[in-house]
Amino acid sequence: MTLPRHLDQPSTPDSPAVRPPAARGFAASFGLDPRVALLTVLIDLMANSATIVSAGLLYEVELGAAVVLTFIAYKAQRAWYGDDRDSALIKALVVGLLTAIPVPIAPLFVLPGGAIGLLRLLRSKHA
Repeated sequence: MTLPRHLDQPSTPDSPAVRPPAARGFAASFGLDPRVALLTVLIDLMANSATIVSAGLLYEVELGAAVVLTFIAYKAQRAWYGDDRDSALIKALVVGLLTAIPVPIAPLFVLPGGAIGLLRLLRSKHA
């Protein structure tokens, strides 16, 4: 059995070989920027209110809001929170998915993430 070419060669620090993921702390793994968390809660509550009042006729608007929020969350996590591309994408997709569900459950998950992010930001300012 032969190894794939990239595994057969010795890896150097500059080589594009497969690397283990960098160690990340709890706040970096689960934290959201507080502004993203607040925006998510506001959009989720507004979109769900519109869906409930219209008896589901405006659900497509909620889906559109979830898509836009996913993009905003991705860009904000990259720029403001300092997440790498994959981390920001995963967090943004989770935020968008929770917003797209026609039940206001996003605050249950987003507010703790925003609190973790706020603690991280406060610690970094004092350090």
